Amino acid sequence: MARIAELVNEAIDAKELPGAVVIAGRGDEVLYQQAFGRRAVKPSSEPMTLDTVFDLASLTKVVATAPAVMMLVEDGRVRLNERVSKFIEGFERYGKGDITVRHLLTHVSGLRPDLDMALEFDSYDEAIERAKEEVPVARPGERFIYSDINFFLLGEIVRKVSGQALDQFVRERLFQPLGMHETTFKPDASLVARIAPTEPCSPLGWPCDTPDAKMLRGVVHDPTARRMQGVAGHAGLFSTAADLSIFCRMLLNHGRYGQVRVLSPLAVEKMTGPVPVPGGVRGLGWDIDTGYSSNRGELLPIGSYGHTGFTGTSIWIDPATRTWLVFLSNRVHPDGKGDVTPLRARIATIVGSAILEVPPQPLRMTGIDPGPTGTRIPRVGPPVLNGVDVLKAENFRRLAGRRVGLVTNHTGITADGETTIDLLASAKNLSLVALFSPEHGIRGTLDQAVIKSDRDQKTGLPIYSLYGETNRPTGEMLEGIDTLVYDIQDVGVRFYTYETTLAYVLEEAAKRKIKVVVLDRVNPINGWMVEGPALDKEVASFVGYFPGSPIRHGMTVGELALLFNEEKQIRADLTVVPIAGWRRDLWFDDTNMPWVNPSPNMRNLLQAMLYPGIGAIEYSNLSVGRGTDTPFQQVGAPWIDGRRLAARLNARQIPGVTFYPTWFTPTSSKYQGERCGGVFIVITDREALRPVRVGVEVAAAIHGLYGDQLQLDPNVKLFGTDKVLTAIKKGEDPARIAASWAADEGRWRLLRNKYLVYR
Repeated sequence: MARIAELVNEAIDAKELPGAVVIAGRGDEVLYQQAFGRRAVKPSSEPMTLDTVFDLASLTKVVATAPAVMMLVEDGRVRLNERVSKFIEGFERYGKGDITVRHLLTHVSGLRPDLDMALEFDSYDEAIERAKEEVPVARPGERFIYSDINFFLLGEIVRKVSGQALDQFVRERLFQPLGMHETTFKPDASLVARIAPTEPCSPLGWPCDTPDAKMLRGVVHDPTARRMQGVAGHAGLFSTAADLSIFCRMLLNHGRYGQVRVLSPLAVEKMTGPVPVPGGVRGLGWDIDTGYSSNRGELLPIGSYGHTGFTGTSIWIDPATRTWLVFLSNRVHPDGKGDVTPLRARIATIVGSAILEVPPQPLRMTGIDPGPTGTRIPRVGPPVLNGVDVLKAENFRRLAGRRVGLVTNHTGITADGETTIDLLASAKNLSLVALFSPEHGIRGTLDQAVIKSDRDQKTGLPIYSLYGETNRPTGEMLEGIDTLVYDIQDVGVRFYTYETTLAYVLEEAAKRKIKVVVLDRVNPINGWMVEGPALDKEVASFVGYFPGSPIRHGMTVGELALLFNEEKQIRADLTVVPIAGWRRDLWFDDTNMPWVNPSPNMRNLLQAMLYPGIGAIEYSNLSVGRGTDTPFQQVGAPWIDGRRLAARLNARQIPGVTFYPTWFTPTSSKYQGERCGGVFIVITDREALRPVRVGVEVAAAIHGLYGDQLQLDPNVKLFGTDKVLTAIKKGEDPARIAASWAADEGRWRLLRNKYLVYR
């Protein structure tokens, strides 16, 4: 294992980390331990020592929280399949009632990875309250989503059941009995001199480059744990390599170290045994074989288990060969830019290669306990039916005896292809007396600034344009109408004008005591992803109605109607006819519905996915592909070199997309008839895609290459704020610009939760 020193020193020279402590052994024997480099380089240099105390980050999950939960299981006070809401009152809100303790331990609860980092708070209880307000992004057991929320909820369960805070519980039940005397939350002053610092950060801030930043030393690096005052189930624990070696040996000895037993053999086996999850295998808290398992190296068997921590820490244990490895570093010191992912894997491989006596047959992976997480729930279910289909199935009882004005276009169709116009016109228990059309007209084919009112040839009904001389229904238009029905397909984006049309319909109906019925339709780009800056009140317009809303709002039109009506105090007599069979995590292609272009240039789901970002930059002197076969999938201008732009964007390694250079000649719209150089956007992972960031990345890359030739200012109404455009012009990192929206996004999630109809 002498090769370990060579690898670590090479990584230190490459500034991947300032220093590290590595300790490895087999059974109760320590076979290798060494300290490397410096534990601090700023504000002054300090050598790394074997007794350095490290911020363990997510190792907290497996060194403190998972064992604590298993102790309560042993005590008969917690069962793995019990619902979280049994222990945390109010957690069942927004469809979380079926999430169990096991789901939390295996990261298949469906909860997001973390709370919004830019939304600052300073209270343990506040974090728990925010977790209660979370809306799952998938059903329990359906997806593996590594989530810190899962584990600080487990820490709260420990507190609720035991009557002790997590730090007190594990100190008395785990660390003190094992002699792990330097493993603690919130280390006291006597340890500070030996603690490896992380990076400068403000007390509650993230990212860590704010003006009041101070080097974190003895204060947890994780921002959520910091806001929870240092004690959280997902992060906050500090320890040394020697203490963690004790912990590893305790697990290999089936819950015993020396003469002390802290866990039963069956509890250890249950906690560290394999549990299949979508896309891999986990233990209860522990990692076994997922995308997070690189620190296992190339040789240690899949039946082994371990975990990593964000600050640069790692544990890996192999029961078959009784081998264990602890790697501790503060790779985020001094500026957050270090990376030890490859190094941890290489060291684990070296340790594996040093094992010369291997049991003839591995003892693990022989009795997989799938539990409720073992079967992936496929994205199938009852047919998804939009509000109009539900209304039809009810035989229009909500509209019985009403004189109806219908706000619709070509997207207003039933599951079997009948138009909402024809459906209501032929209904025997209501009277359809007028039609109202939004932007692009009643047939959705017009792409012009003013659309005139008309008459429907089939029904003979008047068609009043709400995208012409007025964007609102007038008193004259509404004469003789007692109910307005809205049925238009949205695309889930703030600046899509159909949403403002809906708001104006609510406002004008409320003035005249006219009832409004919204026939809800699915959000084609799913109903849980929220992204983008909040709309400033000063730039609210027809392409941005509700101040505070982000570009990608994650709601249906029915939910938006409820929010507009209440938050703007419109107080219309509003009814939403809900979608049947839809879940928030479904994309349009999960619904088995036929695609109908919501507008002339929205021709497929891929374009809808990219529209929140590419649409946000189209007021500039760029073509976003209007007038071609692939609008919003390509961006260019006659003065752009597509090869240079593609190379610049691909070098950014933007999650979810790649780019290739292209030429295109629009047949209409901007640069009609002119050959444009640019890039075509390929979506490689729609779950990772953040389209608003992609829009900023494209704008920033073009501005970096062509400077003031790119006219950014006209996009202020689309982004909803001039802060984004100012940051691009200053040359700020687009990833950091996107991160700056987190507080806006968090506030929006909390606001919208009150109006969510679907879970």
